[in-house]
Amino acid sequence: MNKRELVEAIADRVGDRKTATEAVNAVIDTIQKAVAGGDKVSITGFGAFEMVNKPARTARNPSTGAEINVPESWAPKFRPGSDFKELVNEGGKKIGKKK
Repeated sequence: MNKRELVEAIADRVGDRKTATEAVNAVIDTIQKAVAGGDKVSITGFGAFEMVNKPARTARNPSTGAEINVPESWAPKFRPGSDFKELVNEGGKKIGKKK
């Protein structure tokens, strides 16, 4: 599912596409700004978004074997909540039975 499909699914529930688009954009924008500002965003039953530090390190170029210095960086991280994990696990069990 992409963003357009998400908007369409929400539009079916709220009544119109414009309201759904504004809602999806507002949620995404709010989460991105909060996490970029160092806040943790927790949505009970869904999961938590947070910013994590990736310290500087030395890596190797796989084709030449040369050492490469990788600078420190920050990245977003998502940890799914228990309800979300359970739902995905049940979906996986259903897909696995079809094989």
